[in-house]
Amino acid sequence: MAWVIDASHSQVTFTVRHMMISNVRGRFENFSGSVDFNEQDPAQSSVDVQIEAASINTRDEKRDGHLKSPDFLEAEKHPYLTFKSKRVEKTGEGSGRITGDLTIRGVSKEVALEVEYNGQAKSPWGTTSAGFTASTKINRKDWGLNWNVALETGGLLVGEEVKIDIELEVVKQPEAQAVAAA
Repeated sequence: MAWVIDASHSQVTFTVRHMMISNVRGRFENFSGSVDFNEQDPAQSSVDVQIEAASINTRDEKRDGHLKSPDFLEAEKHPYLTFKSKRVEKTGEGSGRITGDLTIRGVSKEVALEVEYNGQAKSPWGTTSAGFTASTKINRKDWGLNWNVALETGGLLVGEEVKIDIELEVVKQPEAQAVAAA
């Protein structure tokens, strides 16, 4: 069954170490995508997400500009980060793992998202929504995000490990719309 991401009730956030002493958090403001969520057989589900690289927001305009530059996301040349699932597996009651290709700066690497299914609810407007929480950790250098500065006290300015957290609400599409879109 086709579901569409409700971006106003979803978020894609990340955390990375700064100067080896604190964490910096950020988010992507603009993203879209679809989920083919098979409620009877979750292993038959799929996910396809596009994230606008230029929508990165760490609450620091100068840092955001640097993250959009060729040192990091190179947003002008690579406007989207994408995730396309390859397989979905149930790991427990209400939990699973979605493995797929994460593409950043034109480089695709396989990652696994640990997912919790938060259930479904019917809205006051008659639509049905489902909620998911997902997370993973990646090494940014695997995607060519190599920029860094050595610190005088030892270590590096920017951590290599990036923790990604996703809160996702999807809205079930009516059968007629789903068939017409196919």
